[in-house]
Amino acid sequence: MNKQMEMTRRFLLKGAGAGAMAVAAGSVPFASASRAFAQDSALANESLRTIGLSVTVQERILADFKTASGVGSVSGTASTHPDAQTKILSGSADYDCWETNVERLPAVVMTNNVEAVPVSALKNWANIRDTFTKPNDKWAANAQITGQIWADEGQTKLWLVPAVYNYDSVGYNPEIVSDEEANSWTALFDPKWKGKSGLNTDPLTALGQVFMAMNTLGLSDVKNPANPSPAEIDEAIKFLIAKKKDGQFRALWGDFGELVNLLASGEMVVCDAWQPAVMAVKAQGKACRYAVPKEGYRGWAIGPAMLASSPNKEAVAAYADYWLSGPPGIAVSEQGYYSPSTNLKQFMAPEKYAFWYEGKPWVGAPERGIKEGDLRDGGSLEQRAANVAYWHQWPEEYDHLVQKWDEFLSA
Repeated sequence: MNKQMEMTRRFLLKGAGAGAMAVAAGSVPFASASRAFAQDSALANESLRTIGLSVTVQERILADFKTASGVGSVSGTASTHPDAQTKILSGSADYDCWETNVERLPAVVMTNNVEAVPVSALKNWANIRDTFTKPNDKWAANAQITGQIWADEGQTKLWLVPAVYNYDSVGYNPEIVSDEEANSWTALFDPKWKGKSGLNTDPLTALGQVFMAMNTLGLSDVKNPANPSPAEIDEAIKFLIAKKKDGQFRALWGDFGELVNLLASGEMVVCDAWQPAVMAVKAQGKACRYAVPKEGYRGWAIGPAMLASSPNKEAVAAYADYWLSGPPGIAVSEQGYYSPSTNLKQFMAPEKYAFWYEGKPWVGAPERGIKEGDLRDGGSLEQRAANVAYWHQWPEEYDHLVQKWDEFLSA
């Protein structure tokens, strides 16, 4: 039996360390989905109770879904992944779906806490991007998104319907750190930035970056940074503890607002970052840029997973389908994420789609730090997708990884 199937309930409940993404909804104009999503009168008797990161659990999105679908009521609870995971595995019946990162699916799939959504229930699935249906020869099946979201080989049922995805990188202050210096994950551990570097507190995010840096530095040869062996984990933790004791990190950050404040204040000049946080710093008129790491990006996706205990399964399927209808993707795209459906293009202003997805210069009035002629850091979606080092996944040595990560946090 695969080690991934032997995870203990204790570690599943524990989650994957402190911290997770928490992105403010912002003030991007949000078009109604009424043109793209037909109401179903049967939904009037159902509710939609969702939990997840505020990347997707946003009041305006839920309100528009209610209007567009005719569902009886909606409610959203913003929560970190570890906290939501604990509630669900503890038997909470307060939610109908969990909007989670794909790599955490095993926690609910193997404990029978999630039910697959039939593709036949998703009217908008036809225009999903190939990333989510066609495997890439670059990675093993379970090491990429297509091997994680599907409940069957025939691709007729989904454990999770992708709603948002991105390729993460290094955020930095270009007035202090050069592009050449920042364009490698080794920048996070460069003694030159001692006391001004930052690292995410979630081990499923942070350790992969550590392995890429150690590989470049000649300190390791980890083939899959998302699924290391016990010995590889041990070496990485030794490396991190030594860096921490030497004062390398200004902060081990876990919150979106914390990340933005540390970058905007200049307390951190280089760190692993989320692109919307970099955009938020630029919106304050501060210098900030998103690197193009020579080792490659980290790929991830978030979306609704239908909880098996839900009495509102039609509402969950409708909510997942709504995310693919186009308009919801405008809100997250203009924060710096990507929509997994090409339906977005029908609703987004052509010049904005060209900027966010096609690598074209910004056209029009300045907006949140973006000026005429600016380009999105990293280029087009196609360019960035071609530079992905690995996709997040649930590591086979999860128990050992979390145990050693706790040692690092307490060192």
